[in-house]
Amino acid sequence: ILSGRIQLKDFKGLAACGGFSYGDVLGAGEGWAKSILFNPLAREEFSAFFARSDSFALGVCNGCQMLSNLAEIIPGAENWPRFRRNLSEQFEARFTQIEIPASPSLFMAGMAGSQLPVVVSHGEGRAVFASTQQQAALARQIALRYIDAQGKPALQYPANPNGSPAGIAGVTTADGRFTIMMPHPERVFRTVQNSWHPDTW
Repeated sequence: ILSGRIQLKDFKGLAACGGFSYGDVLGAGEGWAKSILFNPLAREEFSAFFARSDSFALGVCNGCQMLSNLAEIIPGAENWPRFRRNLSEQFEARFTQIEIPASPSLFMAGMAGSQLPVVVSHGEGRAVFASTQQQAALARQIALRYIDAQGKPALQYPANPNGSPAGIAGVTTADGRFTIMMPHPERVFRTVQNSWHPDTW
């Protein structure tokens, strides 16, 4: 894309992956976004992609950070948070419990109310909003949230691994086409990956 050899008009979906995409360093997701925002060709490509009515994207972990830093060119993402250093001041790599609330996210369609174990693996996963008004405006666009053992939004460590307000772990746009999340659902897709599971699984 940066060289112009590939154009996003030929794609409908985009996945910005986690797993230290764009470098095994803190702030890599933000650097990844800046390589797009500060390159006129790439910025135009991504802006046009996001503006289309038939495109969609998913950002996980580093990809979540990257897309959150592109919010200015993503329609409906103006209230998205940025993701900053965990309040624990350490890298959190373990299972957490998440809930999928009702949201317009196309990736979560039909899953509202689900409570699932999901891996987190990040040092900078705390959702930070510019204002309380910005957070309130995003209320119907929460795609994932950390929950405690009682199924309530996790407000304290360790159930909330990073200190995100209201346990926010992922958000989507108003139309649900673009979703970002800090946890890694792609790392837990087999029963044997769980240390315990119901016998019926």
